[in-house]
Amino acid sequence: MKKYIVFDVGGTKVKHGLIGEDGRFLEKSAYPTEREDLDRFVADMVEAIRRYRDAHAVEGIAISLPGYINIDTGYSEKAGAVTALHKKNLKEILEERVHLPVEIENDGNCAAIAEKVSGNAQDCDDFICMTIGTGIGGGIYLNGDIYRGRRFMAGEYGMMITYLDGGTMRNMHETSGTASLVFQYRQLKNLQEPVEGEKIFAEAKTDPDVKALLDRWIGHIARGVYNLVVTLNPEKMLIGGGVSAQPYLIEEINRQLEGYEFWEDFKIPVVPCKYRNDAGMLGAFYHFQKMRRIRQENR
Repeated sequence: MKKYIVFDVGGTKVKHGLIGEDGRFLEKSAYPTEREDLDRFVADMVEAIRRYRDAHAVEGIAISLPGYINIDTGYSEKAGAVTALHKKNLKEILEERVHLPVEIENDGNCAAIAEKVSGNAQDCDDFICMTIGTGIGGGIYLNGDIYRGRRFMAGEYGMMITYLDGGTMRNMHETSGTASLVFQYRQLKNLQEPVEGEKIFAEAKTDPDVKALLDRWIGHIARGVYNLVVTLNPEKMLIGGGVSAQPYLIEEINRQLEGYEFWEDFKIPVVPCKYRNDAGMLGAFYHFQKMRRIRQENR
């Protein structure tokens, strides 16, 4: 069976794994993301690749990366929080170092691709996928294919202005990412140490102040969902990222949407993604397969 290395680069950690040609994961792991130093970022990735290749015959490398990614060339005009990759071409860098084919796609698009190919959007030609991580990302399917925009910048929902705070405009990255939730919780509890999102959801069941904080945070997400749905009129909205495993998140988004005046006219299913934390890696693999077919046909 052919095997492939997959990466999902996030602002906090780089998830990686080995996947078979049937789409099944054989191994999975992660390491902290080096966001600012290009040499260290590449060295960390090359080391992970080396470990897989020491134990397996590998056919290629598929990468899910934040930012504006040219899927034809591999060039990233921006790479989200990973500033080391701004205006860099990770595809060219890696192919020169490891001598394997590399394909790269935006992380939100990868999540949408995974859901379309084998997840909760297999029956949809038009749907939206919103991923909730440190910040907000996503992918858009229109007429059965990913919509990337003129400069590969479509789906950057995190840039949407959804809140005016004392005259200061704030976007969804600032209001709706898990980093915002954790920051607000630590302020509420006067904590210095790191906190996992699961703890906040659990505590909200018994602490009214935490529940109020959580519901306000979910409200920012619900506004973004509403704006996207009334703009694109899709068949379904999928919510991804690790936090989507919390049933209360989806329940509360839907509850708050019911309070919007025109939601009844535009209402669609708002449901969790099937793959959650694995969506980026799996979508990158599906994208790799498609791009290799295209490149073979264009030879």
